[in-house]
Amino acid sequence: MLDALHRAAVFCDQRIGWNRIGVALSLTIIAVAAVVLYRILRTMDASEVVEALVTIDLRDVTLAALFVAGGYFTLTFYDLFALRTIGRSDVPYWAAALAAFTSYSVGHNVGASVFTGGAVRYRVYSAWGLTAVEVAKICFVAGLTFWLGNATVLGLGIAYAPLAATAIDQLPAWFNRGGAFVILIVLALYVGWVWRRPRIVGRDTWCVNLPGGPLTLLQIGIGIVDLGFCALAMYMLVPGEPNIGFVTLAVIFVSATLLGFASHAPGGIGVFDAAMLVALWQFDKEDVLAGLLLFRLLYYIVPFALSLLILGGRELVLAVRGVSPPPLEPIPSLAPTEVATSPEASQEQA
Repeated sequence: MLDALHRAAVFCDQRIGWNRIGVALSLTIIAVAAVVLYRILRTMDASEVVEALVTIDLRDVTLAALFVAGGYFTLTFYDLFALRTIGRSDVPYWAAALAAFTSYSVGHNVGASVFTGGAVRYRVYSAWGLTAVEVAKICFVAGLTFWLGNATVLGLGIAYAPLAATAIDQLPAWFNRGGAFVILIVLALYVGWVWRRPRIVGRDTWCVNLPGGPLTLLQIGIGIVDLGFCALAMYMLVPGEPNIGFVTLAVIFVSATLLGFASHAPGGIGVFDAAMLVALWQFDKEDVLAGLLLFRLLYYIVPFALSLLILGGRELVLAVRGVSPPPLEPIPSLAPTEVATSPEASQEQA
């Protein structure tokens, strides 16, 4: 079985190309979401959506805004954790917070977050002497935190409420629950793997020391708290009746977010919204759409505007001081490609 999977992977890599597969997958997701969204929106009454917007309880909107703020506060620890992982404990928390908030806000809205967010990070961290390779390592560790958190939330959430995933993928509940247990087993194997001894990913200047067992649990905790805050914000903006439960909403929210992420559309626009509208079928569509519009305002537009103001003000101050932008260093390789199990193994590869 593993040999067959390996041959299939080699065939896709050599004959088709993973980039082409990724683009085709993104376009397929966007096309399907566009059709679904069009069919849903054409049956809606715009006046009812406006009415739903103005009738949302201000207390719920305020709580949602606080939860969004909590989510972005948690995102700052993605970068702080990554900085400490790569050995840059000299960079203070406020610099990590500035880089994380602005890079995620810009990346969420512009799209291609690996490049746009990475460029913002480099502009901020270069003032502390970080190289392009070190910034790339930060992006890698922060991305690992994101995926570990998502895997944990989806694994536990779907195992508890498999019908929530069924609302998204239309697969049987037993199949989704089985997939959740597979996710949790793989996650447990990874934690055990990094717990046994130091693990190094990459080669040459790209080497990254993966966090050990206890730090990986901390890493997972950061991801869970971040997703929890975001799901709570969305939970406050959906109608109170019928009550579907927070875990169910969290599974739907995370699944829809990952679909939007896979589409590479800025902010997952269209894809995330279509998935949420389909999954939350038990609510009035106008009420759900009103909640989605408010969530986009709170989570995407407001932070993006604040980031532009912060970055613009920072650049103005640097220009007045006569500080020129640092030259972008050439990156030796696009991604870590090899795994070593100890520092000695890494040195042998080099």
